[in-house]
Amino acid sequence: MGRNAEGYKDPTATEAIGNVAKEAHRREVERLAVISGIMEIIRKMAGLVGFEVVGRIVLKDKITGKEYK
Repeated sequence: MGRNAEGYKDPTATEAIGNVAKEAHRREVERLAVISGIMEIIRKMAGLVGFEVVGRIVLKDKITGKEYK
């Protein structure tokens, strides 16, 4: 359990921090699901016109700047 600056247990802060971490994880999982769908679409589009994806495609989130490889 987390402790405050004075060293006392602080369950409220611990719970709040945990909730923020869970929400961040949930958003990341959603983002990865979207990226998985995008990659499937890109592969299918390439296949339809006679091509195949053979290398790494890097996607960058315009809002966060995070790159997905």
